[in-house]
Amino acid sequence: MKGKLEELSMEELDRSLNDTKIELRKERFKAVTSKVDNPKKIRELKKHIARILTLKKEYALGIKQKSAR
Repeated sequence: MKGKLEELSMEELDRSLNDTKIELRKERFKAVTSKVDNPKKIRELKKHIARILTLKKEYALGIKQKSAR
């Protein structure tokens, strides 16, 4: 998952971020209303969101440069 994120464009990062946030919202709702299959999934989704936001911030600050592929 980590290696794939650095290969994505900014639009793809935004799309992935939105999809992950929607999935996190659904998982939280399921956790409250019923029994969840994988209780660690919420934690994994939150970490994935944090990775995306960190990568976007690094690009914005110029710490990392987009690879020209």
